[in-house]
Amino acid sequence: MKISTDIKPITYLKSKTADILRQVNDTHRPIVITQNGEPKAVLQDPESYENMRNTIGLLKLISQGEEEIRKGKYKAQDEVFSDLEKQLGS
Repeated sequence: MKISTDIKPITYLKSKTADILRQVNDTHRPIVITQNGEPKAVLQDPESYENMRNTIGLLKLISQGEEEIRKGKYKAQDEVFSDLEKQLGS
């Protein structure tokens, strides 16, 4: 993967939009769009974007769980299963 091929100026985006969309969807690599030499936007295919969002969501849940453990807000596994059995009437 050569990141220099994934950085394009906004003028390139304007003139080669279909080519950029094809590249993004074929390679699943994001394209950084620059304006006046500064990065201004990232273009990404929908599947990769959704995967990234799902990953971020899972990381947030893990982080929240770790914080709950640090605060002592957890139950032992045996207690959880015992509570479930009581609720299910088993």
